[in-house]
Amino acid sequence: MCVCLRPAYRDHVWTYDFVFSRTHDGRPLRMLTMRGEYTRECLAIDVSRRLTSEDVVERLSDLFVTGGTPKYIRSGNGPEFTAGRVRNRLGRVDVRTLFIKPGSPWENGFIGCFNAKLRDELLNVELFVTLLEAQVLTERWRRHDNQVRSDSSLHYRPPAPEAVLSAMNFTPGPS
Repeated sequence: MCVCLRPAYRDHVWTYDFVFSRTHDGRPLRMLTMRGEYTRECLAIDVSRRLTSEDVVERLSDLFVTGGTPKYIRSGNGPEFTAGRVRNRLGRVDVRTLFIKPGSPWENGFIGCFNAKLRDELLNVELFVTLLEAQVLTERWRRHDNQVRSDSSLHYRPPAPEAVLSAMNFTPGPS
């Protein structure tokens, strides 16, 4: 069961989930979306035909090296998130898991709302011909979402600059 833990600071709680789509020829696309709950920054969207627990471990490892580790990570109960290799990797860096109750997607609302926005603004609008096209357009959308789009919960600033300011513990100097 998921503890309804609200994020209190940067890297307190991350969340991840999968989104499904298709290319023009009907072949499947699977997207692993990862987001920091406090900063609202989309940390990654991996797009592939198939994503496994090993892919989850690789993405987590990359993010841990480049951006630090969260205290908690919230997810559903899919086999890619509950797999021993994922839990072992998280345990080695002291990241605790928050699994939502099965059939209760509202317990992971941060990523659910984000994935709905991804679907509305990109997946329902673009017709991907190739996997590479889906990867490029998705990364472009992710960067725009982080660097340009304002978020009301961040006082109408974009998430990525908020994450940078938070990391620097920015305090304006005298003018």
